[in-house]
Amino acid sequence: MAGRYFGTDGIRGRANKFPMTAEIAMKVGMAAGLSFQRGSHRHRVVLGKDTRLSGYMIENALVAGLCAAGMDVFLLGPIPTPAVAMLVRSLRADIGVMISASHNPYHDNGIKLFGPDGYKLSDEIEERIEAMLDQDVEALLADSDGLGRAKRVDGVHDRYIEFAKRTLPRSMSLSGLRIVVDCANGAAYKVAPAALWELGAEVIPINVEPNGFNINAECGSTHPAGLQKKIHEVRADIGIALDGDADRVVIVDENGTVVDGDQIMALIAQSWQQSGRLAGGGVVATVMSNLGLERFLSDINLELHRTKVGDRYVVEHMRAHGLNIGGEQSGHIVLTDYSTTGDGLVAALQVLACIKRSNKPMSELSRTFEPVPQLLKNVRFSGGKPLEETLVKAAIEDGRNRLGKTGRLVIRPSGTEPLIRVMAEGDDPQLVETVVNDIVGVISESRSAA
Repeated sequence: MAGRYFGTDGIRGRANKFPMTAEIAMKVGMAAGLSFQRGSHRHRVVLGKDTRLSGYMIENALVAGLCAAGMDVFLLGPIPTPAVAMLVRSLRADIGVMISASHNPYHDNGIKLFGPDGYKLSDEIEERIEAMLDQDVEALLADSDGLGRAKRVDGVHDRYIEFAKRTLPRSMSLSGLRIVVDCANGAAYKVAPAALWELGAEVIPINVEPNGFNINAECGSTHPAGLQKKIHEVRADIGIALDGDADRVVIVDENGTVVDGDQIMALIAQSWQQSGRLAGGGVVATVMSNLGLERFLSDINLELHRTKVGDRYVVEHMRAHGLNIGGEQSGHIVLTDYSTTGDGLVAALQVLACIKRSNKPMSELSRTFEPVPQLLKNVRFSGGKPLEETLVKAAIEDGRNRLGKTGRLVIRPSGTEPLIRVMAEGDDPQLVETVVNDIVGVISESRSAA
């Protein structure tokens, strides 16, 4: 769903501009609070954020709206998105809220909502909340004596660290591993290094000095160059790069080679299949995952289930079909034995467990399959619906025909930015590049191009 406010991952936009304003955040608090009133008990919300400057503004506006709806708010401070999903269940809250724009620059922000079960909201619930944002809900709000309270909660970092550590066998130690962890100056800057150190690793943390402006700035999972350099500098065994809210991860091996989400899923799936832990006979990924992953899984008698882009849709498919590994090429890895959403730290711990069990370096484990040549380009547009224009449709159809059965073409609008994403893959890299460039050229010349 992509409505007026909600995109593929909650509400997101430039801070202090529509729709990411204090006014709308307050309305979201009211609407979400009213949507999750369940019985006569005092209702509670857990509210976390990452390290963006605008988090203060959005947090206070949400608190005002939630309290107006009669919800007590537990303020968690800077903490990973998966920790909010975990704590909404641990603290028996009625709703979880995370203020974050994930991997986006500091000037963006967003609001992600979780239900009492710790899962992101369905399209239907988001649509209901979105409809309330443009309505006068004053008559539905709490009476003066029924307003909510807000308070800071201590010890939540420790709860999440212990939760993450328990995803490994009690007897397993990370002793002997030298790990560089890049926290993107984001929400995991305290918890990720602490968890790894408590598990026995030698930890070299980088980008753990957030200042409100440097989240994801040339660091983290979308910019691993600094991590690659540090690995060579300190001769580390592995590097872990999280994004700003730590719900995604990429790995860098001891040689400095980046390992994306597809390779991580393949490695964990193969390990879990061998140990009898894999459920559902396959893995869930999106239409953006590499064809090489699909072929690899088929070779070991596993199926790749594809969904539309968004870890929420991956999780919905996993729940509906009983699978316990899913994710996205970008590094959202969902392991439902442990988490209800993408968790970069927990996924990284599973990779570390593979290293410890096999006693092999990451470089030997990371190339589980050979990726099919893949190219993704983005085209910015200023308005309208370029994908509905006749010339664009014709170019896309021609591209599909040229790739045939040896490749794939995925064209989709971004759920968070005014972009059209054009992705093609196939065994012939030159053909893939030609197809992408031809389609990008037609979209760029369309009436809607920026």
